[in-house]
Amino acid sequence: MWERFSYYGMRGLLIIYLTQHFLFSDERSNLIYGAYVALVYVMTIIGGSLADKYLGQRKAVTFGAILLVFGHGMMAFEGAGSREILTYDGAEYELTLDGRGGDAIPLIVSDAGQSVISFAEGGDQMIIESPDVVGLPGTVLMADTERRVEQDPLYVNILYLALALIIAGVGFLKANISTIVGSLYELGDTRRDSGFTLFYMGINLGSFLASWTVGIIGIVWGWAWGFGLAGIGMLAGLLTFLFFQHWLEGRADPPDPEKLKKKVFGPINVEWACYLAGLGIIAVSMVAVMMPDYMGGVSAILGIVMFIFLIGYAVLRTKGIERRRMFAATYFVLAQIPFWALFEQAGSSLNLFTDRLVDRTIFGWSVPAPVFQSLNAGFIFIFAPVLAWLWIYLAKKKMNPSTPVKFALGVFMAGLGFFALVGGMGLSGDAGMTAVYFIFLIYFIHTMGELMLSPVGLSAVTKLAPARVVGMTMGAWFLYSGLSNYLSGVIASTTGAETIAGQLTDVAAAKATYVSVYSQVGMIAIGIAVVMLLISPLIKWLMAGADSQLESHPEDTEAGGPSMDRTSGAP
Repeated sequence: MWERFSYYGMRGLLIIYLTQHFLFSDERSNLIYGAYVALVYVMTIIGGSLADKYLGQRKAVTFGAILLVFGHGMMAFEGAGSREILTYDGAEYELTLDGRGGDAIPLIVSDAGQSVISFAEGGDQMIIESPDVVGLPGTVLMADTERRVEQDPLYVNILYLALALIIAGVGFLKANISTIVGSLYELGDTRRDSGFTLFYMGINLGSFLASWTVGIIGIVWGWAWGFGLAGIGMLAGLLTFLFFQHWLEGRADPPDPEKLKKKVFGPINVEWACYLAGLGIIAVSMVAVMMPDYMGGVSAILGIVMFIFLIGYAVLRTKGIERRRMFAATYFVLAQIPFWALFEQAGSSLNLFTDRLVDRTIFGWSVPAPVFQSLNAGFIFIFAPVLAWLWIYLAKKKMNPSTPVKFALGVFMAGLGFFALVGGMGLSGDAGMTAVYFIFLIYFIHTMGELMLSPVGLSAVTKLAPARVVGMTMGAWFLYSGLSNYLSGVIASTTGAETIAGQLTDVAAAKATYVSVYSQVGMIAIGIAVVMLLISPLIKWLMAGADSQLESHPEDTEAGGPSMDRTSGAP
């Protein structure tokens, strides 16, 4: 719970922090976010493999938790932030915000004083509320100005290092914690499903609480306080794990303790080599988030290579029913991409949209944008048991949709959610604030889609693939989960708008961009879903009866993204 508390707490603040504190453009902020969440999933492949072969889950989780404590702690070192300098008629002024989040007031600061500013429709004129105080005319044409952003390289690099530490930490911890849960129960133990349900309840509770506490504190009291709280949560999780790890009774210990002591390079033994591999993950991840533009090419190459490998293995190394099921496993690995690419807008473009273009006032309180990310976990709490009951009821009536149909419905709902939001934008006019209940609606629709797709995704892949390549197909699942998250950042980057000090200058233009992008991705997702629905009988045939062996457990759904559970006995 505490690891997810820290992760989702930081996730809710990150995109707003990048745009307002460091003054990265919307486009770059979304690409950094996409690279970050992509690497979180990709690095689970390495963290999980090292734990399985050498470290064991207990040591891997402990190491990952330590990295996470340092990473979240470093996020609290924010520095003074970046400065946006405006030059007008030979004089320089600073553009800044009084506050954080969408309710922050834009200011212009001179040596003589400061004034609140706003922008005329179209964003081509800056209107200065107290021009005499700052020594400027009441209206300034933006075409007559020059702007530049000054960033402190030290704190920007601290940001990159902190993100890299969190990526490596999640890679070691999240890849293995669910395996520990699975190891607590023998196969066939009737308590196993209940154990995983409690596990996922803890995950979603952590996500829900973080969106409220970290989100509010970070926006209202300060970035450092919000990120610091996330770090304290992770420290509490680490201490809890260390204090109670004797309850594991050796189940998560290294597979061969003596092997860990063998020297591999001078005084460095196998165990320390694994930890040094973690430092390698940190270095690679830091470079990736520093240069997120290059991840597109790397991601495409990795995706193509893995696809060729999966198809090649199915054609050359399998036959009969085994080959059919391998093709079906490959299909599910790929079919997750459109859903998560759209679903993950929640932390990036949808978060910025909620912050800037939504009337967030509820019962007289302007709710900070990160708080709305708690809706996903909240809806899972409410509706997961309902869907679990529904699938059982439909199965008794022999009307339960097949796994391929559920995947198609999940992707359809991802597209439908954006169409619902676009409709809400249209009702509020060209430059009006969108009603907050449309944010509730898109999160509800997307959560319903997640409950269709997520509970059987990884479980289907691991049960369809031949036993000798389950690890490889599981790695493919995480790889494509990561690639879909990077794709979400690319999509989000196309919604970027012109900002000053992180605030919009032209609301109408920004809103039109969101309408255009969200309409396009919604249409594409629905089109893909229709194709998936049409070919679902073929996929079910490829599964060769395995569909009847898959049980959908919506209660075992992780809010905020695809599950990282590497235990095939649970989703």
